[in-house]
Amino acid sequence: MTDRLRRVGRRLAVAGRRVFRVARWESARASGGVDRRTLAAGVALLLVAGGVVGVGVATGVAGLDVDQNVYRVGVDAESPYAEAIEEAPSLRPVPAGTASLGDSADAVVVTVVRPGAGDDGAIDGADVEEVVVRASDTRKGEAAAASVREAVESHNERLMRAEPNRTAAFPVVVTLRYVGRTTGKAAVRFGSDDAGSVADGSASGEDGGFAVPSIGGAAFGADTVGSPGSITPPFPFTSLLLAFVFLVPMNFLIQAYGSSILDERTNRRGEPLLVTPLSPAEIVAGKTLPYAAAAAVVTTLIALLVGGGPLSVVAVAPVAATFLGATFVGAMFARSFKELTFVTVGVSVLLTTYAFVPAIFTNVTPVALVSPLTLVVFDLQGEAVSAGEVLFSTAPMAVGAALLFGLGLGVYREEDMFSQKPVTRKFLDALAVRLSPVPADAGLLTRDRLRALARVAFLTACTIPFVFVAELLAVAVLFALPVTVSIPVLLVTIAFIEEVAKSVGLYAGFERGVFARTAETDGEGALGVALAVGAASGTGFFLAEKATAVVQAVGLTDLFLGRAAFADVAGLSGLPPLALAALFLAPLVLHVATTGVASLGASRGRTAYALALTLATLGHAAYNVGVVSLG
Repeated sequence: MTDRLRRVGRRLAVAGRRVFRVARWESARASGGVDRRTLAAGVALLLVAGGVVGVGVATGVAGLDVDQNVYRVGVDAESPYAEAIEEAPSLRPVPAGTASLGDSADAVVVTVVRPGAGDDGAIDGADVEEVVVRASDTRKGEAAAASVREAVESHNERLMRAEPNRTAAFPVVVTLRYVGRTTGKAAVRFGSDDAGSVADGSASGEDGGFAVPSIGGAAFGADTVGSPGSITPPFPFTSLLLAFVFLVPMNFLIQAYGSSILDERTNRRGEPLLVTPLSPAEIVAGKTLPYAAAAAVVTTLIALLVGGGPLSVVAVAPVAATFLGATFVGAMFARSFKELTFVTVGVSVLLTTYAFVPAIFTNVTPVALVSPLTLVVFDLQGEAVSAGEVLFSTAPMAVGAALLFGLGLGVYREEDMFSQKPVTRKFLDALAVRLSPVPADAGLLTRDRLRALARVAFLTACTIPFVFVAELLAVAVLFALPVTVSIPVLLVTIAFIEEVAKSVGLYAGFERGVFARTAETDGEGALGVALAVGAASGTGFFLAEKATAVVQAVGLTDLFLGRAAFADVAGLSGLPPLALAALFLAPLVLHVATTGVASLGASRGRTAYALALTLATLGHAAYNVGVVSLG
């Protein structure tokens, strides 16, 4: 046992030295692509731009207000509205005497003297002064008048807050407090500052917590304490900002990484590496290591700048790995830099959407945790996050990244790297290389047949992280739609995603000749192979699918849309044991049956596969409808 551990240790040490050797070579090659003058000019430009902006902000010349002095408002210095208008960033006061409505002013504040009236309507001689805001008859004038009203209300609010007698200033005070991220409840407290009686209430349900908590005061969120009119719902600005801050560097890294991989293919510079004792995994690991290290350094610096901790770095790590993994696959499949650009843009849009959309619903924790960036928001707010939540948020992308690299390694060989095969053919090659022929005339339980079917089941099981990510993204995208619309669309989408995942590997096997389409022996043998690989694929998917039960740990099935997407793991504790056993095995029967149909279509050609896939999707969707109705 000791000798075996030593041999394993020596092998790992040798592999590590090889990986670091390739990493040093890749780092030197990548850094040599930019000459020192260009690098120095870029650094100087950044320093100058940062200095100009910093001096501007420090002196007040520049700022972050994008609505500075948008509307011109004519107002006299003696007007009671003058101070409110001067304090509003979007309003620029001009003298009312020289202001021309529509030309030099968008709105004018004037004082109108109206004759007073007694109780009986007769004129009593006492004049009444009224302050009126007149706006130009344009959309900008209407917006200017609305901004004046908001400025006056804000000014009055500040005056009342400065009033020593808070009870007189605010007879009614509302305090809004969000509690329990997984419960989706918002507690509302009504009362006054010194009153003894307080009424508490809560609003629960799936729509109870759409807001993202603020980490930067009112600038990033909403007021939660004050008069009823001053409380506004929070806006998820923080989540959007964090998504862009952490994701923008990834787009530059994948451009450089993908270009390096494709350059080795198009210029055949990677050919010498293939004849070395290094394995393809060691070569790819070494070439990826510098870019992964750069992503880790950049992520750490961003986390430090925004006040994050280790959780932020851990949360972004699988996102960076998935960016690199998807780019590696794209660079291995692309035939030119034009195709690579299309791939990298597609990767950027898809992964940014995956990280961006769920993070909007930070208070709706089960949906928000679909995105690892939600963990960053919680880290910045100092909220406790359980290990289950971290696993739920990061594991799908981490495993998906590893599988993407494995998919790309399937074509990291001379016959695929330096050929001009279409992307679809290389994708099928990458899948087919993981399969083994299934003997058509062998016995049902022979060792070779079981080994080949096990490879089919394992390949299908490896699609579960991608299926899970796609389904989570579907739930997040459809979450805000009405249930009457989102549920039918979701059920069909889920069925299609799963049927493609179960059958695309089988189609690759038939298309590349790993499985016999027309039996070289007889027709019955080919039919048996198609049904056998379909059953193996469905069984592998069923066994791996049970891992999605982790969704219950974070409460995703508490949402109706989550129950629709993951109905087979939703709680049905009230049913008898026999019914529970039947429901547990029902998905197995479904997957074996629908995948068998798709496998039969794949064994007969592309058109037959498309028709069989459509039929399997419809049957799967009908099953989903039944399960949702039962649940």
